[in-house]
Amino acid sequence: MEKDLATTGDKKSAKPPAKTSPKKKGRVADLIERGNLFAPACPSREIMKHVTPSWGVLVLIALQDGTLRFSELRRKVAGVSERMLAQTLQWLEADGLVERRAFKVVPPHVEYELTPMGVEAAGHVAALADWIEENLFKMRARN
Repeated sequence: MEKDLATTGDKKSAKPPAKTSPKKKGRVADLIERGNLFAPACPSREIMKHVTPSWGVLVLIALQDGTLRFSELRRKVAGVSERMLAQTLQWLEADGLVERRAFKVVPPHVEYELTPMGVEAAGHVAALADWIEENLFKMRARN
């Protein structure tokens, strides 16, 4: 006589677990695809566009060393235009990764620093940048 494996407890169940019906998505979830970076409507894509371009990566890494004024940041991230740096900083600030502090003095004095979330993001992009630097020779040798 065949034992019902589901009730003996000594072996894995021969019957697959009962499938549960998928939870119905709410109205907002129907409109926005969440957690799927490959989906055009994924809200994470907008943040990715701000963090992953070369200027976003370089600004995050530059600010890991501490607070910098706009001019100091521009010198540190050599090659970035004033307009592109300002736009990148605005995006990163809007995303909650960079904090901007403006002092009411003449001449204007503005400082930028990473928020706690920015510190975390900077660590991730810095790790990727480090990996690229460590493997650059191997990657270039393939060409």
